[in-house]
Amino acid sequence: MLDLVNGLRETLWLLPIAFFTSTLAAVLGLGGGVLLIVLMSGFVPIQALLPLHAAVQLASNSSRAAFAWRHIDFSLIPWISGGGLLGAIIGGEVYQHIDLRILSAVVGALILVITWVKLPTPAGASHFSLVLLGAYQTGLGMITGATGPLGAAVLMQHDQRREWIVINTAVYMSISHGLRLGAFAFLGFVFTPYLLLLAGMIVAVTVGSWMGTRLRQYVSATDFLFWFRILVSLLALRMIAAAMLPYI
Repeated sequence: MLDLVNGLRETLWLLPIAFFTSTLAAVLGLGGGVLLIVLMSGFVPIQALLPLHAAVQLASNSSRAAFAWRHIDFSLIPWISGGGLLGAIIGGEVYQHIDLRILSAVVGALILVITWVKLPTPAGASHFSLVLLGAYQTGLGMITGATGPLGAAVLMQHDQRREWIVINTAVYMSISHGLRLGAFAFLGFVFTPYLLLLAGMIVAVTVGSWMGTRLRQYVSATDFLFWFRILVSLLALRMIAAAMLPYI
């Protein structure tokens, strides 16, 4: 009975969080996954955090792409998928050897890097850059869970229209999260105990994608992105502190 009550409490908290982060991602094109994973860390066990995040984000990104499917560039998909498969294999190997007691700190630290450091990205609009994009998005995502901001610079080499970038970011992240989800299942993670939570969050992120798609044309991202980075950084620092506390 206690487990059921705790499960319902987690679901009630996570549903509005899932809706808000998915709406945010649909408006800005990125950021929702980063915020979602740091907020989820307080409600689900650390060993379930990355697999559940992958499942929810697959629904969030795929629904965002579906609501504006006319902007999908299907020529990107084979190249990103090929690189993503390689990244899933390598990332899965690394994930198996990470101490779960410090995983929260690793995720928090990498989120800080992703949020504030301009990381190198493959130059040009070649197919090779798309393969690399798929590889490091999926491989690094097996460890951090949220890597969407890393790919924007690559896509901007192909097209700089806002709708095109937002929707095709959703496409490559759908591919990445789908591959991660398969990798976690292959590695033995069991999703059955979390089906109620997943069902509720998938509905919430789908509605959030629909809402954000309609709000996107009215929202300016410039000032908001700075404060968004501040919020994410504070939450990431909380993840690091929570993981390190037992060792102090």
